[in-house]
Amino acid sequence: MKRSLEPVKRSAARIWLGKRVYRCKRYLEWVFGGKTYARTKMEERLPHVVAAHQTPLLRQLRNVDMWLQHNKVRNLSIAVRQLDGVVVRPGETFSFWRLVGNPTRRKGYVEGMNLFYGNVTTGVGGGLCQLTNLIYWMTLHTPLTVTERHRHSYDVFPDANRTQPFGSGATCAYNYLDLQIKNETTQDYQLEVFLTDTHLAGAWRSSQPATRRYEVYEKEHWITGEPWGGYVRHNVIHRAVYSLDGERLDDEFVTENHALMMYEPMLAEPEGPSPSPASDAGPDAPPNKRKV
Repeated sequence: MKRSLEPVKRSAARIWLGKRVYRCKRYLEWVFGGKTYARTKMEERLPHVVAAHQTPLLRQLRNVDMWLQHNKVRNLSIAVRQLDGVVVRPGETFSFWRLVGNPTRRKGYVEGMNLFYGNVTTGVGGGLCQLTNLIYWMTLHTPLTVTERHRHSYDVFPDANRTQPFGSGATCAYNYLDLQIKNETTQDYQLEVFLTDTHLAGAWRSSQPATRRYEVYEKEHWITGEPWGGYVRHNVIHRAVYSLDGERLDDEFVTENHALMMYEPMLAEPEGPSPSPASDAGPDAPPNKRKV
């Protein structure tokens, strides 16, 4: 039985204390959890692009001031410097927050957009979810294993020119909502992330060429009206696995999402499937030129 997504109002003290407790648990896990975390960075790039993707830096969102978008770009420019070039060797785990660290003013981070209980707020380091979204999406197009990922609990903005399935991102909050990825293969993988003039771009590179191609798609989608008056959006995401010559080898469950809708759902769905994003993350779609 799934837990209800009915909003529960918590006091500021409860929220403050809860964050501290969860952060302490994460610190203990980093030290005593028995995982080997990726820490090595290399300027030299591994030769083979396995998956690549890019997303626009600036988007006009409903009721969101553009200065938050520009501040987000500054925050992203700081965070990518901590991640670009990191190598995840066999048996190692990539931890987003272990590498990026606490996004504080002292490190140059500024106020950016955060989503808090479905509402747009501001916070130092806001906007870094765009980076975890990008890394998660690229990882789904590789043999790497996502071991920790947190879905967005709220569906805040209606679909507009969506090219990826709803719920195919990964939210983050220092340090208890982390994105962790384990290399269970026999070869090294290297993360490449950077900003161009217009996009956040990235790639997973490897010491060996890709032997599989992945297509991530929405297998099921439905909306429910809840007894307490809200609407919840649900979906199930799978990925199809293909050989390089196009033979379908497998169909794998990826995740199931449930998000409280912050807007009235449309009464009718547009006909036809959503555009497939698979080509955006394949090895034939390298990122654009880095911003100088």
